[in-house]
Amino acid sequence: MVAMTTLTSRFGRLASATVVAAGLTLAAHPSADAAVPDCALSSLPAEATTTANLIKAGGPFPYDQDGTVFQNREGILPSQTYGYYHEYTVKTPGEDTRGARRIVTGGTPLTSPPNWYYTGDHYASFCKITGV
Repeated sequence: MVAMTTLTSRFGRLASATVVAAGLTLAAHPSADAAVPDCALSSLPAEATTTANLIKAGGPFPYDQDGTVFQNREGILPSQTYGYYHEYTVKTPGEDTRGARRIVTGGTPLTSPPNWYYTGDHYASFCKITGV
C-alpha cells in the first residue's frame, strides 16, 4: 500500500513524503527545482560584492569554511550532484562569527561558476544573483 502525505521539515517548510509498506521516502522540497527569484548583486549588501570579487580571484578567503561543498540539504536550490555547490561567507559588520549571510555558487570553474545565489538568513531562502 502506498500513501501520500505532507510533512513539515525542521526548517518549517513542507516536504512531500511517500510511505511505502515499512519504509518512508522523503522527496525533495516541492519547489526545489522551481525558479529561485533573481536579485542584482548591486541590490545586496556591499560585503556580497567583496565576497564575489574574492571568489572570482580564487581567494584568499577570510574563513576556513569558505569554498567548501554546500550540500543543499534544505532543497531550495535546484537538485545537483554532490560537489556542484560551494559556499562562501558574506561578512556581517559587527558580527563576531561568520553570521548568516552566504554566497553559494554552482558549477565549474570555481572562479567563474555559471550560477550564483545569495542567502541572508542562513539557507532559509535564496535569490539567484545577477550582474556578477
